[in-house]
Amino acid sequence: MSPSPSSPSPHPSSPSDRPRRPRGPSSGPSSDDSLDLHFVGNATLLLRYRGLTLLTDPNFLHRGERAYLGYGLLSRRLTEPALDVTELPELDAVLLSHLHGDHWDRRARRHLSRSVPVVTTPHASRRLQGLHGFHRAVGLRTWEDHTVRRGDVQVRVTAAPGRHAGHPVLRGLLPPVMGSLLEFGPVTGPPRLRLYISGDTLMYPQLAEIARRFPGPDLAVLHLGGTTLPGGLLVTMDGKQGAELARLVDPRHVLPVHYEDYTVMRSPLSDFLAEAERAGLADRIVHCRHGQRAVVPPDGGPPVVGRADDLSV
Repeated sequence: MSPSPSSPSPHPSSPSDRPRRPRGPSSGPSSDDSLDLHFVGNATLLLRYRGLTLLTDPNFLHRGERAYLGYGLLSRRLTEPALDVTELPELDAVLLSHLHGDHWDRRARRHLSRSVPVVTTPHASRRLQGLHGFHRAVGLRTWEDHTVRRGDVQVRVTAAPGRHAGHPVLRGLLPPVMGSLLEFGPVTGPPRLRLYISGDTLMYPQLAEIARRFPGPDLAVLHLGGTTLPGGLLVTMDGKQGAELARLVDPRHVLPVHYEDYTVMRSPLSDFLAEAERAGLADRIVHCRHGQRAVVPPDGGPPVVGRADDLSV
């Protein structure tokens, strides 16, 4: 039975219920199955698929404003978001990797509708419901899934492993984080496009399960930046780890995000691009910078990148 739009599936996902798509072009999907992706900034993406609209990790603080990271830690934003939270279209859901001030900020909390579904971790779901009134927040444990539908299309969101820190003590101080596997397609048919979004994870052995359960996604969105806390504690992937994860997941294309936006981010995009070149992944990189849009086709072809007002699907 398909999972309800308002509750997570009680059964973990397994390789047997995920169709493997061929690497070459397929005659099934049409150009109408393209995904429109607007890179708003940091880890915030606006995703539109045939009328269905998702927002990831809403961060709308302006340049110079500070994000609260917990335990008295603040980080100043260095960039301006490409959209203001008040300029967003109607949303079908928000996808939140974890509850940190550079992924869910005070502007998002103030301006997003309390009726919008928020698909996130159990920890974040409890806080959003109990403290902030987002009563449709849904918490997913690793490999649980939740389906968001609009008309005859849907996206199934499956929670993937993620770990925000290496040391167990530091992990206990940081909010739990999840990656996400997104499968876009018709309600009555196989998925047309598959995305992997890493969330603020570091490399660790459990990530290998992603490649086994969801081989060869169309696009991997990697949270980079080499976020470093006082004492030199790394809590997001730097360029080297990002390239390692890209090789592990083996997507058709790779979009780097979450870099150069805050003062705690110490690994610039150039680090990742250099590591990707060394790993033989340069031809897979989607060069979509802050404020730009990319149209991801369903046939495995390269995404088309342009300014936000230059592209249409």
